[in-house]
Amino acid sequence: MSSISPSGPTIGIFASDRGPGDPERASLMTQVGTLFARRGARLVCLAEKGIIPVPLVTAARAAGGAVEILADESIVLPPALRGVPITVLSDRGDRYRRMGELSSTLVALPGSLASTSALFNCWAISKPKPVVMLNRHRAFEVVRGFAGDVMSHSVPGFDKNLQFAETVEDLWNKVTWVGEQKR
Repeated sequence: MSSISPSGPTIGIFASDRGPGDPERASLMTQVGTLFARRGARLVCLAEKGIIPVPLVTAARAAGGAVEILADESIVLPPALRGVPITVLSDRGDRYRRMGELSSTLVALPGSLASTSALFNCWAISKPKPVVMLNRHRAFEVVRGFAGDVMSHSVPGFDKNLQFAETVEDLWNKVTWVGEQKR
């Protein structure tokens, strides 16, 4: 674990820096890592199949934040991430359960389908957590439609536990708001 003692929530962040998706995602990861760390949040990230959200982790650490990585065996941290706590769990389900255990809220950043799939698998395997998605450039518009058409009829309180943000600042506000709703 990190020696940094965060004062805010522990947030599981799903982000990918590879594959097709938002061309601004590295910049968005940097903004989110910096803002969340400055607000005292502790970040938990997945690293699987050689994909590590490096911009998110480096920005959070540069801003004095605490970060932990849950990884599969394929992950070798680059020198820039030396000292970041890493827990290797060979089973994907175990990684998702651990992410759910550690996190008070799950956050999805625009990226690849792999990170969105990981978010939903984590949500399904672990005890359901509030989810906030950064809907930059309508990245999660399909999910928003699904939530309104399907989840609204079958998941009580979905509207309090599934939020969409348009900016990084709004993302933090929604994370804070859903955290207050849980209390």
